[in-house]
Amino acid sequence: MSNALPPNTTLADLRQRIDALDHQLLRLLNDRALVAEQVGELKKREGTPFFRPDRVAQVIEKIQKANPGPLKGTHVAAVWREIMSACLALESPQRVAVLGPAGTFCEQAAVEFFGGAADLVYCANFDEVFHATAAGSAQFGVVGVENSVEGVVTRSLDLFLHTPCHVVGEVSLLVRHNLLRQSDSLDGIEAVLAHPQALAQCQGWLTKHLPHVERRPVSSNAEGARLAATNPAWAGLASERAASQFGLHIVAPAIQDDAYNRTRFAVICLPETLGTPAPSGKDCTSLVVSVPNRPGAVHDLLVPLKHCGVSMTRFESRPAKTGHWEYYFYIDIDGHPSQPHVAEALTGLRALCAFYKVLGTYPVAG
Repeated sequence: MSNALPPNTTLADLRQRIDALDHQLLRLLNDRALVAEQVGELKKREGTPFFRPDRVAQVIEKIQKANPGPLKGTHVAAVWREIMSACLALESPQRVAVLGPAGTFCEQAAVEFFGGAADLVYCANFDEVFHATAAGSAQFGVVGVENSVEGVVTRSLDLFLHTPCHVVGEVSLLVRHNLLRQSDSLDGIEAVLAHPQALAQCQGWLTKHLPHVERRPVSSNAEGARLAATNPAWAGLASERAASQFGLHIVAPAIQDDAYNRTRFAVICLPETLGTPAPSGKDCTSLVVSVPNRPGAVHDLLVPLKHCGVSMTRFESRPAKTGHWEYYFYIDIDGHPSQPHVAEALTGLRALCAFYKVLGTYPVAG
C-alpha cells in the first residue's frame, strides 16, 4: 500500500477515510466475535477448556509474522490479545484472582496475560489468591514469585508446597516504582507505604532523598497508594495505574534502584481447569523436592540433569519448618517433560528425592 499523500487531500478527507475504516473494523470484529461464540458452544458441548494460552500465543505469533507494517509487532500483539480477550469473554468470562486492591503490578500482569476483559477477583494477599483458585471461586490466579533485585517471593514458594494448583504460564513484568502522594511535593512526608519488596527495591533512593521518613510495609503497593490518598503526610510506592486509580500525583517517577527491575509472576489453576500446556519449544518445568539428610545428597540432585543435558535455571532452598533443619528445594529446569531427555532427567531426579512435586510446566515468558 502506497503511503504517498494524494494532491489536494484535506484533513477532513483523511478523517472521513479513518471513520469508514473504523466501521469496517467494527463489522469484522463483530463477525469474529460471532464465530468465537460458536467456538464456545462447541467447547461447552465437548467439555474442553475455554481458555488456551498456547492457542492465544499461536494466533498472536501468526499475526505478528503476517504484519506488513507500519504497525509495530508489539503493538499488533497487544491489540490482538485484547481482541481475543473480548471474544473469550463472550464464550466464558475468565475469573482471575490477583493481589488487590486495583492498581497492583499483579493486576497489571494478569491483564497482560489474559487481556482487559478478564473478570478480576481482588485478594488481600497471596494466601487468598491461592485459596480462591484452589476453591474454584476463581478459575485462575496470578502470584508474584521472583524479583530480579530482591530474589524470590518466599510466601509464594511456601504456598506452592501444599496447593493442588499448578503453574500454566508466567509473565515477566518490567516494574517501575513511582512515589505517589496527594500533593506534588516531597515536603512534609512522614511515611512511605508499600509492599516490603518495593521498599527494598527503592531503598537507595529513599535513603538519599527521604532519609528520616518512616518506611511502612503494607500488603501491596496499591494498598499503600490507597492509604496515601487518605493522609496528606503519607506517600506510596506504586504504578502509574495506581496513581490514576487513587487520584495521586507522581511526585518522583521510576525511583527503583535498578533501572531494569523485573518481577516474574506465575499463572496458576487447578489441573481440571487447564492441564499442562503443550510444548512451545521454549518451556520451563518447576519442581519442589527434598532429599534425605546425608552427605552429598544435594550434589547428587544435579547428576541426572548433567547426565541428560538439562539446564537448571533456578535453585532456591526454603526451611521445611519441621524443627530438624530440613529444607525444600525449588528448582526450575529448561524443557518440557514430553522431551525424552527431560523425562529421563526427571525420572532420575525423582528416584533421589524423599519428596518430589512438579509445580508446573509452561511456556517461558518473552
